[in-house]
Amino acid sequence: MSESSEYGTDLKDKFNLSVQTEIQKDERPFPCSEREKMFNVLSSFAKHQRNPTGKKPYSCSECEKTFTVKSRLVQHLRIHTGEKPFSCPECGKYFNQKSSLVKHQRIHTGEKPFSCSECTKSFKHKHHLETHLRSHTGETPFQCPECEKCFIQKSSLVQHHYLEPHMRSHTGEKPFSCSECGKDFRQKSHLVEHQKTHTGEKPFSCQECGKLFKRKHHLEPHMRSHTREKPFSCSECGKCFKSQYHLKIHLRTHTGEKPYSCLECEKKFTVKACLIKHLRIHTEENSFSCSECGKCFTRKSSFEEHQRIHTGEKRFSCLECGKCFSKKSSLVRHQRSHTGEKPFSCTECGKCFIEKSSLVRHLRSHTGEKPF
Repeated sequence: MSESSEYGTDLKDKFNLSVQTEIQKDERPFPCSEREKMFNVLSSFAKHQRNPTGKKPYSCSECEKTFTVKSRLVQHLRIHTGEKPFSCPECGKYFNQKSSLVKHQRIHTGEKPFSCSECTKSFKHKHHLETHLRSHTGETPFQCPECEKCFIQKSSLVQHHYLEPHMRSHTGEKPFSCSECGKDFRQKSHLVEHQKTHTGEKPFSCQECGKLFKRKHHLEPHMRSHTREKPFSCSECGKCFKSQYHLKIHLRTHTGEKPYSCLECEKKFTVKACLIKHLRIHTEENSFSCSECGKCFTRKSSFEEHQRIHTGEKRFSCLECGKCFSKKSSLVRHQRSHTGEKPFSCTECGKCFIEKSSLVRHLRSHTGEKPF
């Protein structure tokens, strides 16, 4: 064992011994005459006397937080009102609590009232002293859930949590490996998420329809399909979306950004999923064939859509009039007849249309094009 760790152990032993001695002596010189309670610290006894029942009768009308004494409520209310009645005579900075002002003034005075009994080092704030004492005791109370590394202070853990995974994006290091398929990940949390693809675990369920999801952030946008909430709006055209992701994709229609390109023909796409579908053209992958007519499809969604022609299934129904459709896209177009939405506008004259095909036909009136 190193000298420093032995020293830290000695300090811990001293502290534990002093606590044991107090327990053995049962020194509780401050008795409460009302409730037969005993206290070994005067401040604890005084606090108990002020509020022997432990009730919190003072509540904040803004956030309903409760307090044992009125002065605490008064201090808390300043958070809502923004009131800062205590000002520094040196620099004029304002504070909502006197204690905050006192701490601030130490910047000007250089006062360091909290000193370490082990090395005589001094600090402006009590919590800085408490953190420093751990360098003597060897205590590391903040543990990383990813790698179980421990730290003296919380800020070091936070820095480690964000910096180390980021550094792996430069080094390419992926220390967390899936035991099922061998795929590697930079973060343990990413591995945990990936493992759900093997176990089939879907711990997040929709209370409205019972649909299950692997990730919470997938459930949240789905819930908006029930509430019809669309909190993300486009600053360019005002169109609203259920998720930040869908807004991000939409913005590319304004910027013209197409970050996903095909290595075979250099065609570009706004969404990665569209690139993956496109790549099947080059690989000639037609993995879905119709047993009724033999037609083949590269996409499962297109195959399922085609099968409804044979079955006559119309699974997409309008909530307004009850009309049913075999394709979701057909339902979306139909719903515009109720909402009056016309998302396709002419850049020449500003006229708007429900369907893109109607806009294309209209544009020919400006260009003079006669395709037939």
